[in-house]
Amino acid sequence: MTEVILHIYDVTNSGSEKTNNTIMQINKIFKDTMGIGGIFHSAVQVYGDDEWSFGFCEQGTGVFSCPSGKNPMYTYREHIILGSTDFSIFKVNQILRELSREWPGHTYDLLSRNCNHFCDEFCERLGVPKLPGWVNRFAHAGDTAVDVAETTALRFRQAKTEIVSASKVAYRFLLSAASSSPAALDTSSNSGRGTPRFQGTWFKNLITSGAKPSSSGSAADKQEGKDVLRTRSEEDEEVPLRQNNRTDS
Repeated sequence: MTEVILHIYDVTNSGSEKTNNTIMQINKIFKDTMGIGGIFHSAVQVYGDDEWSFGFCEQGTGVFSCPSGKNPMYTYREHIILGSTDFSIFKVNQILRELSREWPGHTYDLLSRNCNHFCDEFCERLGVPKLPGWVNRFAHAGDTAVDVAETTALRFRQAKTEIVSASKVAYRFLLSAASSSPAALDTSSNSGRGTPRFQGTWFKNLITSGAKPSSSGSAADKQEGKDVLRTRSEEDEEVPLRQNNRTDS
């Protein structure tokens, strides 16, 4: 058995001293004071004096090693003993070869596939606990925020498409109703009801003037009402009563 050690660094490779100091302050407040997390780089040491991690490169594997605790790109913070592995050095080297093929450098992503994700995978294969949650919490939070934003945008686009489609259907229906004459709307299937004649007039008024039928009792409205009643009376005389289709047992 041999110990598996996690080495943790503050990420201070931005190229700007001001930015690096800001990251150090963020890590001090959110990790050291509040215990939430921060912006960290991690690497795993098992057998020997080297640590193993993952980073971006355009070609080849992103898996690399360097002397433990001495990565020149970052500021060393601390180390955590995660446990011990039962695997031999031969088996550990085999795992590292597999990870080197599975983690090419061009697949690196700051939020969803970074050095901390690699160390999680490495530790899992070694049979020891994964990284403490605070090490990669900021990346997990950022990745979740991106997923939520993308899902919200997709749903908004879908809802917008449905609203536009429904509006087009409604517009065509209203336009058709407004352009149809009362005689055309008065079909044989509803000629005894008189309702379609009134609906056609109402939709036409809605499209052309933007106003619903007034109930103010004006002379024009009363005359229209009389015309509708007269029409219904005439139609009732012409159309015979329909028989009930249900038969009594």
